[in-house]
Amino acid sequence: MPREEALLAPLVEALAGAKVAVLGDVMLDRYVDGTVDRISPEAPIPVLAISGDFAVPGGAGNVARNLAALGAGCRLIGLVGRDAEAELLAGLLAREAGVDCALIAAADRPTAVKTRFMAGGHQLLRTDREIIAPPDAAGETALLAALDDAFTEGASVLVLSDYGKGVLAPGVIAAALARAKAADARVIVDPKGRDYSRYAGADFVTPNRKETARGDGFADR
Repeated sequence: MPREEALLAPLVEALAGAKVAVLGDVMLDRYVDGTVDRISPEAPIPVLAISGDFAVPGGAGNVARNLAALGAGCRLIGLVGRDAEAELLAGLLAREAGVDCALIAAADRPTAVKTRFMAGGHQLLRTDREIIAPPDAAGETALLAALDDAFTEGASVLVLSDYGKGVLAPGVIAAALARAKAADARVIVDPKGRDYSRYAGADFVTPNRKETARGDGFADR
């Protein structure tokens, strides 16, 4: 077994039975597959002959799905719309991934949906349906109440899954960190944006290379 796998294996195995709360930007990822054999006579664009489509949880939903697949007991907390996409997302997470969902239906936004049109394994186009805004007072209260429930039920880890869509507004982050500290829970942040100071108090922040450059300000130099 390679050294990296030997180091990671016991960490992955330790996830079995762990209780994790995931709070963040929940999305539905749609994929529309097809073939392209001609260019449209109406405009210089490819014509996609659709052969099928499917949907999977995206954003924080994908994080929760992966944790559940590794054996963790996972509660997903986020905002969705009052629409069919929210019902589909909740069903995918609960039925297929085994994720305990606390998805708050908001009147002021649709469920975030990203649709990718594919041909030959390549993306032709992506469309986003979303509203990027912080939660209103009622939404923030509901999110934090769901987080309180997760800690009451034994969650020992909080993952803040930030995709920059507004759910993790500074006030929500600060309140979530305070609640995690009171519950003696570890906090892991998947960050977004340039200002990482809003995550102060988290135990781990896990940016990729591009996010690290932006967070440190190197990308501006």
